[in-house]
Amino acid sequence: MKNYLSLVLRIIVAVILLQTLRFKFLAHPDSIYIFTQVGMEPWGRIGIGVLELIASILLFLPKKIWLGAGLSAGLMAGAVTMHLTMIGIEVKGDGGTLFYTAIATLILSLMILWVKKKDIPFLNL
Repeated sequence: MKNYLSLVLRIIVAVILLQTLRFKFLAHPDSIYIFTQVGMEPWGRIGIGVLELIASILLFLPKKIWLGAGLSAGLMAGAVTMHLTMIGIEVKGDGGTLFYTAIATLILSLMILWVKKKDIPFLNL
């Protein structure tokens, strides 16, 4: 049951991360707007996109699932922080969709970390 739960959570997180990549990599105006607001355009948009791609891949490498979940959680914690401190919960009339998606992805990533905590090398010394 735990492995099935982990797989479902990993698929959901990866789909969310991968779905946003096209906006970042294809320089969608909304993505450019967001990263301009936080002073990270274009290097931050592209760099975070690359990190999200790496996290998505790591989520499916058995010995690195914890690393992908940790990276995803860190990225989403950063996104939530940026929403709360710089760009607001609602961005360009999205009704808060990006903000709430970041929170959901953060929670799911933390759940994956919890399920895979035995695989984290520095916690099992």
